[in-house]
Amino acid sequence: MNIAHFIFGICGNATALFLFLAPLMTFKRIIKNRSTEQFSGLPYVMTLLNCLLSAWYGLPFISPNNILVATINGTGAVIETVYVLIYLLFAPRREKLKIGGLFVSVLTLFSGIALVSVLALHGHARKLFCGFAASIFSIIMYASPLSVMSMVIKTKSVEYMPFLLSLFSFLCGTSWFIYGLLGRDPFVAVPNGVGSGLGAMQLILYFIYYDKTSKKTTSKKSAADDHDAMEMGLEPKDKSSHQQPKLTDKQSFPPTSQLSQNGHV
Repeated sequence: MNIAHFIFGICGNATALFLFLAPLMTFKRIIKNRSTEQFSGLPYVMTLLNCLLSAWYGLPFISPNNILVATINGTGAVIETVYVLIYLLFAPRREKLKIGGLFVSVLTLFSGIALVSVLALHGHARKLFCGFAASIFSIIMYASPLSVMSMVIKTKSVEYMPFLLSLFSFLCGTSWFIYGLLGRDPFVAVPNGVGSGLGAMQLILYFIYYDKTSKKTTSKKSAADDHDAMEMGLEPKDKSSHQQPKLTDKQSFPPTSQLSQNGHV
C-alpha cells in the first residue's frame, strides 16, 4: 500500500465517522422524549446494510489492500445497529414491526451474500460478486439526499440541508473516490465518485440559496417580533407606519366641555 493510498484511506475513515455520528442529536432527542416522533428509521437500516457489505468487501480474503474500507464500515455497522435498536425501542407498534422486519431482512440478505461468497465462489469471482453488491447499496445510500435537494430547489431554502453534513458528504465521497483510483478498485471508486458529485451539488445549492434563506429567516423573525410587541401593547420596531402624531402644548389637554360631552370626568 503506497503512502498516498493510505493517507486518503485515513481521510475517508475520519469523514465517514463524522457522517455516522451525525444523527447523535436526533437519537438524544428520541431518548429524551421517549418517542421517535416523525423521524424515519429507514435510512439507518439501509446504511447498516451498506456498511455490512462494504466491510465484508474490504476483508483481505475478498479484496486485498482494502483493510481501511473494512475498519470504518465495520465501525459504521456497529453504530447503525445501535441506532436501529434505539429506534425500535421507542417506535410505535406499527413502525416497530416495519423497521424490525427490514432489520431482519437486512441481516438475512447480508448473511446470504456472505455465505454464497465463501462457499460457492473463489478468487476474482468472489471479489466481483461482493464488489457489485457493495457498490449498488453504496450508490443508494449516497443518493438518499436527492429528495432533500429537490425540496431545496422548490422552496429556495437550505433550512433542512445542514451545511456541515453536505460538506462532509462531499469530503467523504472524494476521499474514497481518490482512494479507489489509487488502488485501481472500481468498486470503491465508482460509488464514491457518485457520492462526491452529489455532495458537490449539495454545496452548490447551499451557496445559491443560502442568502435567500437568511433573508427569509430575518424577515420572519422581524415579523414575529412586531407581532409579539403588538400583543404586549408595545409599538413595533418599525414605527414609520405606526407612529402617532405628537400633540402640541395647546392640543395636549382638551377643554373641560369636550371631556363632559365625551362622558369622561
